[in-house]
Amino acid sequence: MKCELCPRKCGVDRAEKRGFCGMSDKITAAKAMLHFWEEPCVSGDRGSGAVFFSGCVLKCVFCQNYDISTEDKGREISEERLEEIFLELQDKGAQNINLVNPTHFVPQILRSLEQAKRQGLKIPIVYNSGGYERVETLRMLDGVIDVYLPDVKYFSDELAVRLSAAPNYFDNAMSAVSEMLRQTGEPRFNESGAITKGVIVRHLVLPWQYRDSIEIVRRLGERFGKRIIFSLMSQYTPFGKVKTDPALSKMNRRITSFEYEKVLAEVIKADLRGFMQEKSSAKEEYTPIFDFEGL
Repeated sequence: MKCELCPRKCGVDRAEKRGFCGMSDKITAAKAMLHFWEEPCVSGDRGSGAVFFSGCVLKCVFCQNYDISTEDKGREISEERLEEIFLELQDKGAQNINLVNPTHFVPQILRSLEQAKRQGLKIPIVYNSGGYERVETLRMLDGVIDVYLPDVKYFSDELAVRLSAAPNYFDNAMSAVSEMLRQTGEPRFNESGAITKGVIVRHLVLPWQYRDSIEIVRRLGERFGKRIIFSLMSQYTPFGKVKTDPALSKMNRRITSFEYEKVLAEVIKADLRGFMQEKSSAKEEYTPIFDFEGL
């Protein structure tokens, strides 16, 4: 079957060869764990039950998970094993099931979730992605996903192509957020403050690109306003190609306080509600070690 799950629509039969994402049609993952470093309403006190999938439809040159997203490190697991992992995370007390970078495995994940729910999976399901989504794929998830956690990374098409080889990124991401919001409605929380329904849009401020970030914030505010939660991230840390490619040397630094504060001022102006990060979040030790734990 030709794969057209993401906007690239590369048309590869992944049963025969790997697509742009680097993956076959067999689920490949790198870790399953209780994750305490997501937004407070996602991790809660018990941790988010994160499953980190290998491969990626974006392959950003600065990805903090570069070894699994671009170098395709991972372990192949069956749909039956994924079902067991979901239930094991719930048994460990996970606040939710957090599908990290799941786009290219949507059909397989859906089958595993269906079986897991028959076996007693009850906690919310979080879809945590880079925002480069097809609305047609997201519609497959309608009624299954409780919380969407997409990035909106770029406004500039030139920037999206240069850093992620992702043409028309912004238009695709905004259409995706609109569909996600249609499915979930406005954010809802339980008695302990954990999110149970809704959309949290993340944006990572990049070196030299604060004007691009400001445009993203302005447009998110105009189109979605308080119907979404907005998470402004300062955790950019040089990883992947930006550490080795001379053509990307300007990206080989953390962001400045000036850059972050300029974008934060726009968030306040746009009257978006949500989260901000301290600059101390930009540390390599906050990136998980992908050692196949929990698989």
